[in-house]
Amino acid sequence: MHRLLPSSVFLASQTAGWVQSLVPVLIPPQSRAMASYPLIVGPPASLRKPLKVPDRLLLGPGPSNIAPRIMAAGNLPMIGHMHDEMYQIMDEIKDGIRYAFQTHNQLTMVISGSGHAAMEAALFNVVEPGESVLVGVNGLWGQRIAEIAERMGAKVHQMVKAPGEYYTLKDVEKGLTQHKPVLLFLTHGESTSGIMQPLDGYGDLCHKHNCLLLVDSVASLGGAPIYMDKQGIDILYSGSQKALNSPPGTAPISFSERARNKFLNRKTKPVSFYFDLKNLANFWGCDNSPRMYHHTTPVIGLMGLRESLAILAEEGLEESWRKHREATNYLYEGLQKLGLQLFVKEPAVRLPTVTTVAVPPGYNWKDLVSYVMKNHSLEITGGLGPSTGMVLRIGLLGYNATKANVDRVIAALKDALRHCPKNKL
Repeated sequence: MHRLLPSSVFLASQTAGWVQSLVPVLIPPQSRAMASYPLIVGPPASLRKPLKVPDRLLLGPGPSNIAPRIMAAGNLPMIGHMHDEMYQIMDEIKDGIRYAFQTHNQLTMVISGSGHAAMEAALFNVVEPGESVLVGVNGLWGQRIAEIAERMGAKVHQMVKAPGEYYTLKDVEKGLTQHKPVLLFLTHGESTSGIMQPLDGYGDLCHKHNCLLLVDSVASLGGAPIYMDKQGIDILYSGSQKALNSPPGTAPISFSERARNKFLNRKTKPVSFYFDLKNLANFWGCDNSPRMYHHTTPVIGLMGLRESLAILAEEGLEESWRKHREATNYLYEGLQKLGLQLFVKEPAVRLPTVTTVAVPPGYNWKDLVSYVMKNHSLEITGGLGPSTGMVLRIGLLGYNATKANVDRVIAALKDALRHCPKNKL
């Protein structure tokens, strides 16, 4: 080897921890059948180091800290995504979703992906190109739905409100009458502004106008009351990483019979094969037919989701709602003692899982968020989308919704207000 390479090249390759095959003649004869080209990228030095992850209290709008029982599910043995045991876990997950959503819908399942994946699955299956869609845009999630619908060729009509505002039945009826949409989208828990959209009566109003109601409950499920069947919601989806305290990457979703019929009577195929409801329904055992392979699900993630739904069932929905309400009321008291102002003025429409605080005058929100993270290993966040620069966001989600955690975040904010420079804008 020394005779074939200059000494400087040989020493440099030794330092990197590997020997580059610089010319074909240097490839050992037994390897020539496998290696057609010399490697030009070596094993990364960064991956030779141990994995290090900080221990932080996540009190932003999600993801949230994971309960020990759900963490333990991540250590269970891997099984195949089409094993009978996995199908049993999937069936138990469907039962848990029906309980959490308060629905009897047969067409209930999980989308492999985040809440954004569920957004797309909902739109791709019940909306066809050229159809009218009405979107309530009072934060980032309405903006995202509007963009997805536009990309797939729908005619999108936006009802735009400022962050912290919500839609009345009068607002919705005006939009339904004017635009005659096949679908109305509302965000139940708008985590970017801290608003909780009322839902009673909106489903009935939509059905009166031959329109489906699609609701995003990613930030609210488990922390605020929602009744899919009683409130006439046709498509409801959520995410695993908020009040359910599971790892990100799985998204519960359910379709009413009205939504199912809209899908079955469409004239064109959905624009996505991956999110095609016909395939997903079969794979999740929702069509009473033998299950066929569709895609490889996140097996370990589904095990965690199963456990999070089991915890919710054992605790009870009403108890979970009460726990979030009490912890958040305790947070309100602490914030007001610090002289901070709640962003959402009407108590009845404040989201109990994510509280928004008006950025105090004279402070840069980035300084406050960074100080709390650096000095207290605690995450809070600023606004997002239309609320950027307007608010600080504090999440009390599921496992994290405790008075002890409220005490920690109040102490951290008090410290930040004392030490962060003012008028640095």
